[in-house]
Amino acid sequence: MTALRPERESGAAAYGDAGDQGSSYGQQPYEVSGALGDWYGRQPYDTPVGEVPLGAAPVDEETMALRIPDPPGESRSAGASAATGTATVTAGSAAIPPTMTTGTTPGGRAARRKAAKRRHRRHAGHAGHADHGAHAGPPTEPSKDDDQRRPLSRVEARRLARARKPSPAVVASRLIGEVFITTGVLMLLFVTYQLWWTNVRAHAQAGNEASQLQDDWASGKRNPGVFQPGQGFALLHIPKLDVVVPIAEGIDNDKVLDRGMVGHYAEGALKTAMPDAKTGNFGLAGHRNTHGEPFRYINRLQPGDPIVVETQDMYYVYDMASILPVTSPSNVSVLDPIPKGSGFTEPGRYITLTTCTPEFTSKYRMIVWGKMVEERPRSKGKPDALVS
Repeated sequence: MTALRPERESGAAAYGDAGDQGSSYGQQPYEVSGALGDWYGRQPYDTPVGEVPLGAAPVDEETMALRIPDPPGESRSAGASAATGTATVTAGSAAIPPTMTTGTTPGGRAARRKAAKRRHRRHAGHAGHADHGAHAGPPTEPSKDDDQRRPLSRVEARRLARARKPSPAVVASRLIGEVFITTGVLMLLFVTYQLWWTNVRAHAQAGNEASQLQDDWASGKRNPGVFQPGQGFALLHIPKLDVVVPIAEGIDNDKVLDRGMVGHYAEGALKTAMPDAKTGNFGLAGHRNTHGEPFRYINRLQPGDPIVVETQDMYYVYDMASILPVTSPSNVSVLDPIPKGSGFTEPGRYITLTTCTPEFTSKYRMIVWGKMVEERPRSKGKPDALVS
């Protein structure tokens, strides 16, 4: 019986006295010369771990191809071989396959196969992308980034300019829209001017005229009996409507009515009597809307409501008698000494107020009549109609 040995022996000693047989089975080994002979003629476990035969070509981790062996006498350190995934080369030692090394090669043959498959899939993916680009559909229009990266050709620049240029229909619609907007803005400004600014300006002008008239009366400056067109000579009070407005000679728009005052019919066929006349009809005209609109609410007057005319010396008090809501502008008979349609049948001292109707139009006229009921000197103070 052969005793157990603490370690294995290399070569023929490991198999007894077989001599040149090289095998415990009595068979001749394959005769292979050179480094490959050393590799195939020896068992992997007969070579110390970490040593590779000097003449053996190291295995290429990437392609599994043989490499040209290093010159004799040169060796690589274990650290360098560990960095490349191969075993350390030692002169005179047998090569150990990477699968037999410990801690030097990440993974074995299966890992290398997986790495090769992954590389193959990457190459196939790149080829597929190239093939997809070759067989793709018609190219899309370049994006803004593409336009910024590369200069446009002359044809592309012209096409882009035509695309950005608005069509005639678009230009026409824009012009029409601008015309409508401008027209709307102008109309809004005109309405604002008519309904608001004309009243502001007329109230200021009428207020200045009334103040000037009262100052003249207080200073004792006496006005003649005949007044010039546009000249103020009296004040009209309508207590129910809280109206106090100057009365000027004439019914001219620019000189009288548009300045917020009430005009006295004193010209041609429309001439009417003055308040101090013993008989007659004192006719007045005023705006119902805009320019101070002093007669806007005369339709609210009821029979018996006082209407007072104040002059330099006297107060003339009238009681509202009747109203004609609508009549033609050419109906001048309402200014007769005995006005038609008023209900008066005999001569007297009357007052007639005329204005436009409906509101914000001048298509028809509204007429309000009153009859004098009191004549009071200013020296005796205000009448009861202005005190209460």
